[in-house]
Amino acid sequence: MGSYTRRTAEACAGFLLPRLRPDMVVLDLGCGPGTITAGLAQRVGRVVGLDASAEMTDAARNHAADCGIGNATFEVGSAYDLPWSDDSFDVVYAHQVLQHLSEPVRALREARRVLKPGGIVAVRDSDYETMIHAPVTELIVRWRQLYHQVARANGGEPDAGRHLLWWVTEAGFADPEVTTSSVSHADAEGRAFWGEMWAIRVIDSDFARHAVDHGLSTRAELQEISDAFRRWSTQSDGFWAYLCGEVVATCPST
Repeated sequence: MGSYTRRTAEACAGFLLPRLRPDMVVLDLGCGPGTITAGLAQRVGRVVGLDASAEMTDAARNHAADCGIGNATFEVGSAYDLPWSDDSFDVVYAHQVLQHLSEPVRALREARRVLKPGGIVAVRDSDYETMIHAPVTELIVRWRQLYHQVARANGGEPDAGRHLLWWVTEAGFADPEVTTSSVSHADAEGRAFWGEMWAIRVIDSDFARHAVDHGLSTRAELQEISDAFRRWSTQSDGFWAYLCGEVVATCPST
């Protein structure tokens, strides 16, 4: 589960939690390995986690079992074609999902379809342009530039946090409420988590493969960036922070 273990309902869905009730049915869209789903399940009647990856849904199912959670189920599927009828859920939640989609408004319209009238959508995404770090190094600055290039070459939007309000409104939701929250890694544990995670991802992930396949970087450059992240993770004055956008909105009755 690795880098996902720091993703909890408290950390990632705090803007939604006060709205949850024990009688609600929730869809966690793009649930990953279920670390947030488990926290949501403890507060509502039932949660369904959906992810495009069978590996992730298997991990989520195992995590729920390990936590003793019996009111969460998991399915493999697409955000563009949800396998449920209209008016099936009270809440649709999506964390760090829309930034990866080439058609986020289409996915939100599909979320609106499966929501009951008066139900709520809650979305949270990071904004990579807001990322700051110290000590500043050229290789990590290059990584942020490269991340933007790779994400957009794949049809995504790495600065999704600032676009959530427009996407949600365009999808037909009403009464949006916008908040932001910051994420920081400025202690030994946080630096080790973030730095080591990216030291690996830069050379061994879809990001690495796409960077090379799109002709945006080379394996040699990616290794240099990986080494820079690993050095940064050990620096006692290392600091990293960024903003996330958050929107909660209502599914209209008509």
